[in-house]
Amino acid sequence: MQTLPNTPATPLRTVLVTGTSSGIGLAAAIAAARAGWRTVATLRDTTRADALRKAAAEAGVELDIRQLDVVDESSVAAAVNGVIADYGRLDAVVNNAGAGHVGTLELESVADVREVMEVNFFGVLNVSKAALPHLRATGGRLITVTSVGGVIGQPFNEAYCAAKFAVEGYMESLAPVAGAVGVSVSVIEPGAVATEFVNNIGLDIEARIAAAGPYADAMRHYIDRTVGQFLDGAQTPAGAAEAVIEALTAEEPAFRLQTSPWATGFTATKLADQDGAAVLGMTGSWVS
Repeated sequence: MQTLPNTPATPLRTVLVTGTSSGIGLAAAIAAARAGWRTVATLRDTTRADALRKAAAEAGVELDIRQLDVVDESSVAAAVNGVIADYGRLDAVVNNAGAGHVGTLELESVADVREVMEVNFFGVLNVSKAALPHLRATGGRLITVTSVGGVIGQPFNEAYCAAKFAVEGYMESLAPVAGAVGVSVSVIEPGAVATEFVNNIGLDIEARIAAAGPYADAMRHYIDRTVGQFLDGAQTPAGAAEAVIEALTAEEPAFRLQTSPWATGFTATKLADQDGAAVLGMTGSWVS
């Protein structure tokens, strides 16, 4: 673990980022440190921190790398309490940890769906709940990386999109309540990102199609479209992380931020209130 200096006269703002072994989480941790934040970069398995350490060294920044498993409440409590014990404050949290999933209801168990919800939804709640008292104390920020799949349901992503829909609904509902006690809430909606996230799904394409039975043709069309999208127009993790840093540093961050023009256009198919201001303006009036 690397620790950063802190002096009472000029306390550094402290941010905790989950899921930093690769992709958006890694890029956001590096970008936050570059922006002058003391950055606690967490990951479930610290033996997978080599890429994170290498990126920090190349960027010339220091990170405090710690273990945090979002589905383990004791691990979450230990990480958050450790930050407070060492630094005395927590100014922001970036909920980024998550897991991809491809499947459809008839071909998988409800237990499979519960597992996806546990990581992508309840994991976010575990971290947010532990952090909120400390974010209240600093007038801090609660930022959650969701997905365009949290706005528009997508074929063979039922469980994943359900979890992201749940996160979006929860955070949109929480935002005016948290705002009443001084905590800003934002969600980040990436589209296709060139990251290990897709590989982490563990998708053996031909085996999955072969096992899809009556859904085989539909799955092949879906996979061909999706692979083409990732090859042709995927955003870099660093590009997606720019929206995280905007939510972290803007004087008055929007509730909803897309990470690219493509993501904005895609979600616009469903969202007229793209930055969330109209909804929160209405519901905020219910608590003040």
